[in-house]
Amino acid sequence: MNITKYLLRATLFTFVGCAVSLAAQNRVEWTTPFPPFRIAGNLYYVGSQDLASYLIATPSGLILINSSFEVSVPLIQKSVEDLGFRFKDIKILLISHAHGDHCAGSAQIIHLTGAKYYVMDGDVSVVESGGRTDFQYGARKSQRYPPAHVDRVLHDGDTVSLGGTVLTARLTAGHTRGTTTWTLDEPEGSRFLHVVIVGSPNVNPGYKLVGNKAYPQIAQDYKRGFRVLEALPCDVFLGAHGSYFDLTEKYPRWDDGDKSVFIDPAGYKAYIADREQAFEKELQRQSAAKP
Repeated sequence: MNITKYLLRATLFTFVGCAVSLAAQNRVEWTTPFPPFRIAGNLYYVGSQDLASYLIATPSGLILINSSFEVSVPLIQKSVEDLGFRFKDIKILLISHAHGDHCAGSAQIIHLTGAKYYVMDGDVSVVESGGRTDFQYGARKSQRYPPAHVDRVLHDGDTVSLGGTVLTARLTAGHTRGTTTWTLDEPEGSRFLHVVIVGSPNVNPGYKLVGNKAYPQIAQDYKRGFRVLEALPCDVFLGAHGSYFDLTEKYPRWDDGDKSVFIDPAGYKAYIADREQAFEKELQRQSAAKP
């Protein structure tokens, strides 16, 4: 479908009658609808222009990664149903990390579908408290969201299986204590593609990498996370935000028939190297400024 026509139609569907959070208003691309499409195998994109959500279809039901904002849920539901799937068939809900732009809609999705919620151990208290125990944003009421019960606590290297599909949860902490990079192998033609969905390697404005009493090991966690990311085999490069993997630039090529456009191992390596360099630069700046 032509992307301009899709955005005009879907934006009206999403925003009529919706009160959009301040954070979403400040980043229009976070709530701008985007055409759902098949990435590879049984893996589909069902997110907005920049807040990435992924659907994995199996014979035993659906897996959804990232619930985004509460106001994003109707957008995600419409994308799932536009692809021909039933929203109520979501059996497992996963997230990349416990910030509201990736998990604030979880309680609503669980209520609508009965999905089981699986979260990395470092982020469990944050999602179950509705953001109140977040090391950086816990005191900000604007960053709160509906709490959601976690059905299974994940640890680094744990697998999530449904209907023959197996995902591996890799702890790449720092951005949050439980930031999770998801990996899976998807069949495409005569081979399997290594898919990597990057959680987030970014250092947000205001993050203290040196002398952080709320998160003393933050710098060490970032460094470990980069070692993990560098070691992962990657064919299909994806992430928690579309901007990580150039979604809006690649999609028009996909829509024109280049179904392999998201196979981008070089882009993955370049992105991780760039984010590590940014982290090291900020760490050096803070270290030099410490009395």
